[in-house]
Amino acid sequence: MPALAAVRARLARPEVVGHRPEPVTVTAARVVRPHRRQAFEAWAADVLRVAQEFPGNLGGTLLKPGPGSSEYHLVYRFRDDAALAAWERSPQRRAALERMQEMVDGERVSRVSGLDSFFTRPSQPGPRWRTTVLTVLGVFVITLGFQLLVTPHVSSWPLPARLLLSACVVVLLLGYVVMPALTRAFRGWLHPGR
Repeated sequence: MPALAAVRARLARPEVVGHRPEPVTVTAARVVRPHRRQAFEAWAADVLRVAQEFPGNLGGTLLKPGPGSSEYHLVYRFRDDAALAAWERSPQRRAALERMQEMVDGERVSRVSGLDSFFTRPSQPGPRWRTTVLTVLGVFVITLGFQLLVTPHVSSWPLPARLLLSACVVVLLLGYVVMPALTRAFRGWLHPGR
């Protein structure tokens, strides 16, 4: 019975039972007053630098508006909700937000975590057909590799088991490996004019 108690204790540990923390992406869209654009850009660079010093920060960037727009997008990522919460509750962030208020006329904040950030459309998306083409390419490459490398070894499995394995492999590789690499490699093609 000591072995059973050890297994129960192991399963009760939060990292085994609980959810694994996922990265969180926050996008703050702000309409900046035309005469305050330069000050806002300096403010944003400072905020990103300060946020980068916080534990769990995975980076950030400022997306500048296109022609005829005054809407800036400040995008930053943290390792998990706890790291983001530490930044959001910090006195440094509160002070920065107070300094920013007189520079903007409006603000929208959105937050996504885990795979949701892959499926959330960017603020200024390129043509949707390009994303579709890239996704089909990713699924094709993964499926071809699966058929050549894995299917011969599981051909004796029942069809539902083979399909489940295939679906798991495709979704996991697509979301965590292939699409992040493809979207980085084809960033200019996916979002022309950025």
